[in-house]
Amino acid sequence: MRKAMIVWGGWPGHDPDLCASMIRGWLKAEGFEVRIETTTSAFADPAIHDLSLIIPIYTMSKIEKAEALNLCAAVRSGVGLAGHHGGMCDAFRDSVDYQFLCGGQWVAHPGNIIDYKVDLTRPDDPIMKGLKSFEHRSEQYYMHVDPANEVLATTTFSGEHASWIEGVVMPVVWKKRYGAGRVFYSSLGHRAYELDVPEIRTLMTRGMLWAARE
Repeated sequence: MRKAMIVWGGWPGHDPDLCASMIRGWLKAEGFEVRIETTTSAFADPAIHDLSLIIPIYTMSKIEKAEALNLCAAVRSGVGLAGHHGGMCDAFRDSVDYQFLCGGQWVAHPGNIIDYKVDLTRPDDPIMKGLKSFEHRSEQYYMHVDPANEVLATTTFSGEHASWIEGVVMPVVWKKRYGAGRVFYSSLGHRAYELDVPEIRTLMTRGMLWAARE
């Protein structure tokens, strides 16, 4: 049986406890044994090297250097990493090691909650197969991203709320390699109920399964 670990905490505005509960249910339905942790000290546990998948849901917090390095080493050895929104890519602003691992860091969401479109760029990828571009109302994430990411979906900024970024095309969903490990990320899912949007739930579930080590 594949084993996953969800580590949740940090800023409560992203519903980390509810998101952890939902994702735990999805993973259990796929046959995973799921371990739940609520402190970043879990990332320093040598046993995480034996997991198939790690899910951080921990917005705007701090991670100790030793915790970040052990997490990076675990993924580099083959453990998968997957996550969404600020729970993964606005988790630890002080840790460049962690950001290098994830492939991106949130920096702004101009206009806060707005209507925008998610455009699929790789509909042929197994994670996105059968899905179509869709409209969404939430935070449109503006991010600093790793050029090495394999981008699966993007969004285009209108410039209405920040004129100087009109027409900017920003990655929304990506996957990447980190050593022997696989990393998957979606910037969608500001609140827990958004994870139940069919397109978001589908791409998240497939992304986690893709990232998980067999």
